[in-house]
Amino acid sequence: MDKLQIVGGKRLNGDIPISGAKNAALPILCAGLLTGGDLALSNVPRLHDVRTMLRLLEQTGLKVTQDDENVVLNGSAINTLVAPYELVKTMRASILVLGPMLARFGEAKVSLPGGCAIGSRPVDQHIKGLRQMGADITIEGGYIHAKAARLKGARIHTDMITVTGTENLLMAATLAEGETILENAAREPEVTDLANMLVAMGAKIDGIGTDRLVVQGVDGLHGTEHSVISDRIEAVTFLCAVAATGGDIRITRTRTDIFDVAIDKLREMGVQLTVEGDSIRARMDGRPQPVSFRTTEYPGFPTDMQAQFMAVNTIANGASKVTETIFENRFMHVQEMNRLGAQISTEGNTAFIKGVDRLVGAPVMATDLRASASLVIAGLAAEGTTLVDRIYHLDRGYDRMEAKLSAVGADIIRIK
Repeated sequence: MDKLQIVGGKRLNGDIPISGAKNAALPILCAGLLTGGDLALSNVPRLHDVRTMLRLLEQTGLKVTQDDENVVLNGSAINTLVAPYELVKTMRASILVLGPMLARFGEAKVSLPGGCAIGSRPVDQHIKGLRQMGADITIEGGYIHAKAARLKGARIHTDMITVTGTENLLMAATLAEGETILENAAREPEVTDLANMLVAMGAKIDGIGTDRLVVQGVDGLHGTEHSVISDRIEAVTFLCAVAATGGDIRITRTRTDIFDVAIDKLREMGVQLTVEGDSIRARMDGRPQPVSFRTTEYPGFPTDMQAQFMAVNTIANGASKVTETIFENRFMHVQEMNRLGAQISTEGNTAFIKGVDRLVGAPVMATDLRASASLVIAGLAAEGTTLVDRIYHLDRGYDRMEAKLSAVGADIIRIK
């Protein structure tokens, strides 16, 4: 099992290119099931989750042609409407094949998904919405089995804001008969990216970027070309790294308009940020100031950035408080950070962080994707050597993080 060895205390200086967004790429790849035409995608990140999704799609008969960050999908010869447990068990996003497969072919059999152990993230909202659109759905043997001669438009109000639920129902609605209204829809930039691509494929969607999406179903969609948006979570992860270590970095190939709340918090910490087109320059000298925040749905503070900011708070000049409202198990990095000398206590869904003068390297274990990134940040700031185990979590969402950090001066290597 691969590990990362980090010798901390090095300032970061140089440019870091940002990859395409995992959370945008996965639903966009599933949209390949909606058409028999060519879907030509660029800026697709080279991640473990993307490879898993492509394997899942290929076993349905979808043709995949890949050249580095460019992927062409063709769904003209799909012959299997099953997403098996062996492929679905490692990745919750696999549920995103359900809507498009059911909408285009009238049937889908999808294993209940697995993935990070950071919370229940139930799929009941997906099932509820598809049933409102006329699907006959049974759950047995660990599989969701859905059938519908043709889905019918409906007004769907989800009980909670759900990103994958919005994406699944949106893709299904594009081929449904009549009008579908999705209320309480997720507004994340990754949802907007999917919606914009669906429109380029011939879908009729109003309200993109709002919490009310109105979809007029069409008889068929065609292929298109689309570039996946940059990964705002990766961008902020590297900005948190320089906040913790000090230095002068420039993140490139990024969108600067989709993580304003994080930029504001970084400035509160003392990071000097300069936005220049599709890049952000970040300069940091001295100890960070503590920031408190509460995670919530977009455009609020993202749960996927919580652990990285907490890592910076561990060495901040003062105390801070972090409240997690999205996932119930998303403080699993706390005990590992405390192994490095952090002073963090938790009460329910709130963590209380007392900034310390220094962290000291130690062996730590990653428990989920964003926890992995936070332990890397803590290791970069710590004195001595930190060994991060179970980094397969990290590879699910970061494209060669250690290579990007090495290029800007970090002492970090992957140990096989």
